[in-house]
Amino acid sequence: MKRLAGLALFVLVAALVGGLLGPEGFAWPEWHTPIGRGLFTLRLHRLATGFVTGAALAAAGVVFQAVLRNPLADPYVLGVSGGGALGAALCILLGWYAWHPVVLPLGAFVMAAATLVLVYALASHEGVPSLYGLILSGVIVSAMASSLLMLLLSLASVEGLHSVTWWTLGNLQGSSTGLLTACAVCAAAGLAISLGLSRQLDVLTLGATTAHHLGVHPGRVVALALAAATLAAAAAVALAGLIGFVGLIVPHAMRHWLGAGHRRLLLGSTLAGGGLLVLCDTLARTLLAPRELPVGVITALIGGPFFLALLRSRRRAWSAG
Repeated sequence: MKRLAGLALFVLVAALVGGLLGPEGFAWPEWHTPIGRGLFTLRLHRLATGFVTGAALAAAGVVFQAVLRNPLADPYVLGVSGGGALGAALCILLGWYAWHPVVLPLGAFVMAAATLVLVYALASHEGVPSLYGLILSGVIVSAMASSLLMLLLSLASVEGLHSVTWWTLGNLQGSSTGLLTACAVCAAAGLAISLGLSRQLDVLTLGATTAHHLGVHPGRVVALALAAATLAAAAAVALAGLIGFVGLIVPHAMRHWLGAGHRRLLLGSTLAGGGLLVLCDTLARTLLAPRELPVGVITALIGGPFFLALLRSRRRAWSAG
């Protein structure tokens, strides 16, 4: 509990830094002016967007790694984020998002789920996916989704092209309150289902045969857990676009710090993922101020080398085994 409390303190510090640090440095909000109050309200909205997005991606990464028994699995690497981005972009460009804010995360979820099914099928031989097969299939399917997204952008209007292009780079700016609420509810639902399955996920890491003998139905648990993780990842994509590697970095760090128990791991990763993305967004806003970088660029610069180092270490372990 002390370490989870420490993570909660980390989130509060990240929120404090993100709320007070701007292009001109640290500054207290000017409560006596309407403009100052309005700017601080917008910054609070952005902090909430960053926390929800990072928490959802980190929680989804924990579940994907547990269910697929693959330490390299995360929504971005598996192509789930790319599929979700394609679904959300379709909703934006076709005007469906104007019907209701919940349409965007649901559209992202449908395409993300279809992408995951396709990746799993391509990587499987006699129903069992290989570790490298999942990675390669995820890269290929993600590239296909990106190509289809580029096709949509080439046919889009100028307004649609501008909004979707900036959004696909990973951006916490400009989400409406309705969209934030809808995506937060979807992410919370995915996290709640995953927490309810935490004991089964602990057992599932021992293998499907062992899990079956211990009273766990692997097929049901895997299907429900993958659906919950995909819902959380789709909510993050619908809210902030393509932000990679949060679901890869955070679960690994928390597994070393909190242990392998999935209840603590999910709670810790949720807090750490939200705090990490808030800090990355603060860096994106201030690094080249007054210009602003997409937060997805920052996470890619941090996560890319981490992924390569992890892949190299896993290859050595597999070769030694």
